Amino acid sequence: MRLTIRRRAGRRAALLAVGVMTASLLLTAPQQAAAGPPNLLSNPGFETAGAAGSDMPSCWSKSGWGDNDFTFSTVADAHGGTKAMKVSLTRRVNGDRKALVTENSTCAPTVTPGKQYDLSAWYKSNTPDVSVTVFRRDTTAGWQYWTDLQNPPVSAAWARTEVRTPAVPPGTDKIAWGLSVYGVGTLTTDDYALEEVGAVPPQPACSGTAEECAKGKWQVIPAQNPVRSMHAVVLKNGKVLLIAGSGNDIAQFNAGTFTSAVYDPANGSFKTIPTPVDMFCAGHVQLADGRVLVMSGNKGYPSADGSIGYQGLKDSYTFDPTTEKYTKTNDMNGGHWYPSATILGNGDVISFGGLKEDSTGNVTAEKFSAAQNKWLPMNQVNQTWSYWGLYPSMILMQDGRLFYSGSHTFGNGTPGTGASIYDYDANTITDVPGLRNKDERDESASVLLPPAQDQRVLTIGGGNNERNPAANRLTDIIDLKQPSPAYTAGPPIPQGLVDQGQGKRPQTGAEGKMFVSAVLLPDGKVLETGGGLHDRADPVFEASFFDPTTNTYQAGLATDPIPRTYHSASFLMPDGRVMSVGDNPGNGTYNHNVSIYTPPYLFKGARPQITSAIDTQWVYGDTQRITVNRPVAKAELIRPAAVTHSSDPNQRFVDLPMTVVNGTTIDLNVTSNPNLAPPGWYMLFAVDANGIPSIATWVHLGGPSALAATQEQPSAHEHTFADQLGPAKDNPAKRDSAPVAPSAAGCDRHYGTANVCVPTRFPAEVQATTKARCDWLASHTYPKRLKVNGSDPLRLDPDRDGYAC
Repeated sequence: MRLTIRRRAGRRAALLAVGVMTASLLLTAPQQAAAGPPNLLSNPGFETAGAAGSDMPSCWSKSGWGDNDFTFSTVADAHGGTKAMKVSLTRRVNGDRKALVTENSTCAPTVTPGKQYDLSAWYKSNTPDVSVTVFRRDTTAGWQYWTDLQNPPVSAAWARTEVRTPAVPPGTDKIAWGLSVYGVGTLTTDDYALEEVGAVPPQPACSGTAEECAKGKWQVIPAQNPVRSMHAVVLKNGKVLLIAGSGNDIAQFNAGTFTSAVYDPANGSFKTIPTPVDMFCAGHVQLADGRVLVMSGNKGYPSADGSIGYQGLKDSYTFDPTTEKYTKTNDMNGGHWYPSATILGNGDVISFGGLKEDSTGNVTAEKFSAAQNKWLPMNQVNQTWSYWGLYPSMILMQDGRLFYSGSHTFGNGTPGTGASIYDYDANTITDVPGLRNKDERDESASVLLPPAQDQRVLTIGGGNNERNPAANRLTDIIDLKQPSPAYTAGPPIPQGLVDQGQGKRPQTGAEGKMFVSAVLLPDGKVLETGGGLHDRADPVFEASFFDPTTNTYQAGLATDPIPRTYHSASFLMPDGRVMSVGDNPGNGTYNHNVSIYTPPYLFKGARPQITSAIDTQWVYGDTQRITVNRPVAKAELIRPAAVTHSSDPNQRFVDLPMTVVNGTTIDLNVTSNPNLAPPGWYMLFAVDANGIPSIATWVHLGGPSALAATQEQPSAHEHTFADQLGPAKDNPAKRDSAPVAPSAAGCDRHYGTANVCVPTRFPAEVQATTKARCDWLASHTYPKRLKVNGSDPLRLDPDRDGYAC
């Protein structure tokens, strides 16, 4: 699985299209000055020798890692002056070697948090496996790897490479950098420079009310969602696929009425789509070509007496955004009601968990081959025979391993610490520590924080539908780049107003929320919105921004006026707004209202515009040129949403380091690692220094070269991290399934129909009496006459007339 990609030699047609002469000049002549202060580096051309006995020039050190053979030498073949640095790799298993600015207070330049810096150097190389690698000194944690910014192309003659850093993170006082060589070959470098970008952006002018500029604005659109959607997928053309299947409505299931809809933001219209099977609670993910792979769904609802639970389908389909039709694939090896779905760096999809056709837990891993366009036979897929639960959040790491964040749907987490790293190649599962209240993270949300290069995951809130306590306020953060990664406590979720059936009141104490939505925004923040205090009940009206650079929340945003709990979804649209749909409380109703959130950044004045993108078909390691109508501070790719039940493990924000040619022409440096940005269609945003994003341009990343690459090819972005884990757990013996109680969904099926969920456990504040429970059901607008199916375990039918309350 640890797929890596070799950068193509030379620049791609995207730059050649502007003319061979122009492209050549860009590589051999200094670019337009964009930074004000002078070069901040000491001994940038290696001219000053090191201290007596040192074999490196002053303020330069040998650096690198891994299993490789290498040499460092100071040579006379210089670009300027009399000396240059030559680094050669003659054998490589892994790792890199580089001359690095010495990491000490004398040599490493001082930087200012929030500022950006232009890095440049002259170089010659006979290998494409070169990257610009930057380290930073955290005032608390010390020196640490920061990021790889660029992959300069092969050049036999002296060429200049230049790239702009992201904004320096808070708590950073110094940086060090160098050009790394991570494949067999030779790299010679000279005349380094580091310059602070001096332009001060104009202060934005508020274009809305003061409250809108501070908190954003929600609007409920006139049109209503025509289907009871549980799933939302943003398509490569900007439309939104909303999947209902039977919509958690047993009458629709019995009638064979299964629906989806496509929403077009351009005109606000909905189009109902014929749907072949009950895709209620299926899994879904965008494939590399933009089709949506939809797997499993609902084969059958629970029996009236609750002795049989939900049953998973084997069926699988693709949805084509162009034809807006479903096409059947081959079946999966088993049913997977509530499966995970994670796209891998080679375009394959891996899936775990869910319920089988007989309502037991599915313990088999499933793999969809992109090359063969089919699900592979079970004997061609590595198996641990582990049960991962329902909708386990499986996030692709930069080396191809999978991180199970501990977020899932229904009940308790997996045995162990609640979070783990799964290595498909080694077929091992290793627990990682630190996730608090690991058995109360049911319906929490987990996201790979911006940018994906940082490899940090945030897990938000949750509860437990079996015991039904009040949802918690916990957030936990893990840095997967650490040798022994562990969750650490994040700030608590801000509190809002909760409606428990007697009107809204402020949350108190440790009250948080489950069924929460977490949406990556183009300014690099995470919108946290929606959710409820208890399982399928008691909506919380609160929204906040989480800032990954400071690990803090901005509380008090405008709130969605529509409750968004079970079966709701919120997701980013290409225009930078957020759309929210759905709400399916335990009383069986469904809210068809659609809300749109306009974040504060869209009230800060005119938006930057991407006026041209020379190419929209991108390959890993590319340099891609765009033009903008005014200077921007950053650009990124955001993978479109495929979200259900608070879960979208493929959601990611990939930074595109910039080489600024001038104020309106920018070269974007595309990652060479497909595990950071799996192949597919992405929204390209350009964002100015005030955090105002452009409207997205759709680009496709991948292509045949990515899918055909072999695992022997190296990547600049694989550094030693998460490599000092504890011992792997023993995999279970081969088995057919894991036992799962029919009440896994948290509903007592002795009352009403299958789409009505009377809680197995009422909230703690509800007394265990018939009156208190019936009052709670009435306050939450359950049907007044709930048929009792068989026995009456909750004592809701004291007069024994066959109806509750």
